[in-house]
Amino acid sequence: MDWKTLQALLSGVNKYSTAFGRIWLSVVFVFRVLVYVVAAERVWGDEQKDFDCNTKQPGCTNVCYDEFFPISNIRLWALQLIFVTCPSLLVILHVAYREERERRHRQKHGDQCAKLYDNAGKKHGGLWWTYLFSLIFKLLIEFLFLYLLHTLWYGFSMPRLVQCANVAPCPNIVDCYIARPTEKKLFTYFMVGASAVCIVLTFCEICYLIFHRVVRSLPRKSGLRGRGPPSTASQASTCRCHHKLVEAGELGPDSSDDKLCASAPNMTPI
Repeated sequence: MDWKTLQALLSGVNKYSTAFGRIWLSVVFVFRVLVYVVAAERVWGDEQKDFDCNTKQPGCTNVCYDEFFPISNIRLWALQLIFVTCPSLLVILHVAYREERERRHRQKHGDQCAKLYDNAGKKHGGLWWTYLFSLIFKLLIEFLFLYLLHTLWYGFSMPRLVQCANVAPCPNIVDCYIARPTEKKLFTYFMVGASAVCIVLTFCEICYLIFHRVVRSLPRKSGLRGRGPPSTASQASTCRCHHKLVEAGELGPDSSDDKLCASAPNMTPI
């Protein structure tokens, strides 16, 4: 797996992340991806080859290994890292969509028209919901994989001896021994602990986003009391863009309000 490509893709998320998001990304790459690539893959290696059983029955060792390891820890962690980091790409795609929309708007109406977005990477409107959805999705993925890891191997420990009973083609109870069980158990605890830290950081970031959104909306609501409806960016852009169209001769100076609304671009922040 080419982790450098994934790191290059996710490095752009730092520009649009909060402080908690930057810490989360650092923890993922330093304590999870780096540990996985440098150490964990070598510790597990070809664990099926080192899985010894006290029988010479053909196929019994393979069946016992599949009984206890339906999926390898190392492959499960790889899937976890991919599924956890990929939701962050939704934010990059949404920002790219905003930038492309801004480019087409300025190409159509000229540089004198008001911008659709003051900052395409600012988390408001649809981008705020995209960012929040990506955090919730990451949180659910973390809990799901921790549940799978705990369920498939009856806890996070790694026993030295496992027994296969009533598993064909094994004739009777077969004792099988796992290679380097203590080392594997320590790595399992470390990866679970890193995952727990990422869960806490993600939960803190969700709370921060919601709290920041609520605090930002309070002065706006109190400031609107006793005042008329404020002029929105869409209305300002309508006037400027309409004025430019009049100068270009595309609209007459006595155009009705319906024409004004028809000539105005859509300014909904998405």
